[in-house]
Parts: sequence; C-alpha cells; structure tokens
Amino acid sequence: MELKYEFYINATPEQVWQTIVSPEGTRSTFFGTVLNSTLESGASFEYIGPGNDGADTVHVYGTILQADPGKVLSYLEHPGPSYRENHAELESRVTFALETVGTCTKLTLLNDQWTLDHPSFANAKEHWWMMLSNIKTYTETGKTLDFGW
Repeated sequence: MELKYEFYINATPEQVWQTIVSPEGTRSTFFGTVLNSTLESGASFEYIGPGNDGADTVHVYGTILQADPGKVLSYLEHPGPSYRENHAELESRVTFALETVGTCTKLTLLNDQWTLDHPSFANAKEHWWMMLSNIKTYTETGKTLDFGW
C-alpha cells in the first residue's frame, strides 16, 4: 500500500520546509497540531494538538529517519494512543521531498510501508489531499483553507 502525491508550490524549498516543520506552519496546515521534535535522524517526534485527549492529544508519533532542511523530511509514524489500542503495532513511513522546479518547489509526499491492514490507511488517503492543499495555500498566501469544521 502506498499513497503518493505531487504538488507544485510557488515558493522556495526553504519556505515550504518552514510550513512543514515550524509550529506556525504545522498548526495551520496539520489540523491544529504542532510537530514536537529535534528533527535529527533517530530522534522521536509527535504531532500534538486538540483531539480526543484535549489540547495535548498525540495524533501521531514515531521516529525521524531523515531531516535535511529544504530537501527531505522522512519518518516512521504510529497513530496516537487515543486513536488505536494497538497503536505501537501500526506503522507507516512518510516522506516529504522538496525539489526546485523553475521558480517553484515540487513537493512529493510518499506515505508507504504500511502495516498490513492498517486501519488508518483510508483516513490518510482522504486527509493527505486536504493537508497538502493547505500546505500549498498557506505557503503561497499565508492563509489557510476553510474545510467547514
């Protein structure tokens, strides 16, 4: 199982990177969550924000595989404990790759290496479109999309 998306963003790779990793960027584009990590290979990470457990819900967590600013962010992730009882057994890999194309940035997202029958696959398939569209819009305009929630 694999999910792959490509977006072209009218911004530099460094600007897109900031949207993907900064508290302001992730809060605006990842459903109100903040990425908590040192962004070093082997370091832990978690996206924390409003959810099932209140303001500090862990939505996903895992291990950073690669963090090369302006180029690649890759990690192994698990769903947060409040979402799946067997969260530690469920895993997938997420890779954001940034590449300069002309005067814009090509953002390729690959979400692969899913645990067999991972129950979050369908949800991810639906929500990546929204998050990536929001990354594009936010990076280009400083505004977010209103999904009516």
